[in-house]
Amino acid sequence: MTEKKTIETDIIIIGAGPVGLFAIFEAGLLKLRCHLIDVLAEPGGQLTEIYPKKPIYDIPGFPHILAGDLITNLMKQAAPFKPGFTLGERAESIEQTAEGHFIVTTNLGTVHKAPNIAIAGGLGCFEPRKPPIGNLSEFENQGVEYIVKDPEKFRNKRIVIAGGGDSALDWTIFLKDVASEITMIHCRTQFRGHLDSVQKVMDMATNGKVNLMVKSEVTHLASDDNNQGLTRVGIATDEKEELTWIDCDYFLPLFGLSPKLGPIADWGLNISKSAIEVNTFDYSTNIPGIYAIGDVNTYPGKLKLILCGFHEATLMVQSAFKRIYPDKNNVLKYTTVNGVQGF
Repeated sequence: MTEKKTIETDIIIIGAGPVGLFAIFEAGLLKLRCHLIDVLAEPGGQLTEIYPKKPIYDIPGFPHILAGDLITNLMKQAAPFKPGFTLGERAESIEQTAEGHFIVTTNLGTVHKAPNIAIAGGLGCFEPRKPPIGNLSEFENQGVEYIVKDPEKFRNKRIVIAGGGDSALDWTIFLKDVASEITMIHCRTQFRGHLDSVQKVMDMATNGKVNLMVKSEVTHLASDDNNQGLTRVGIATDEKEELTWIDCDYFLPLFGLSPKLGPIADWGLNISKSAIEVNTFDYSTNIPGIYAIGDVNTYPGKLKLILCGFHEATLMVQSAFKRIYPDKNNVLKYTTVNGVQGF
């Protein structure tokens, strides 16, 4: 059995989601090489794995863009800088050499070496938050779906969506032109999502395009005697004691994802509530040379937006450059003037 060759680069990026991919571009402008490690089999992170067809509305220059298309564009943007990828493997262990470089080894034994590490792992290892419904597992993949990968699956179907965050709001807005009927359930009267999305759903409800039930909660799932799949949901409300039953083909409980850092949690980093604490000067961690960018980090005023992750990646690579070339003066170059040149 031949020994694997150590992969050497300037920045090891752990996580190939949108923030990690944009970091390739920013590093490339400084002539820094990047190699990305991701447990998923293809780049894109959650945008590829969970909701490739979900529209995103807050990327500058794009009134809306599908998540999968954003990843395609980011890969094209990174391509001139020839990044390397170790996909389908998890960053497992880390050690530091005498000269201050880092060795990152995956669960399959692939070894990477670099003077800088950027953790861009999004939410880390994630699983959907599930509502406390006794027979929920019986209907998983039989009418209960936690992720919308292909909206066409719900074409002309009756859908019940539960949740009060951006995911529930966005999919309610998007699927209104796909499903034959949508009912949105939320346990409160106030929503956690963007105000614009909340207003759109409210307007849709007023115009009869969506059935909106607030101060309500899905507590029961049922099927017809001759049908193993979901056919109706029972909804508890504050207004009456008995359940309200709604016929449906699919129930989508969209309560977000439960994050877990995985092995990274044991690397000696300062962690608060499953997120890595960073210095907003350059998004460095408590270990010099290790940075955290995107949803995986935390700091006062943190907003978990792709846009913010792009900003964090930009400042991170400037700091990484200074670590590699402490005596070299880096002059900021504008792509509108200099264009983009790969290696």
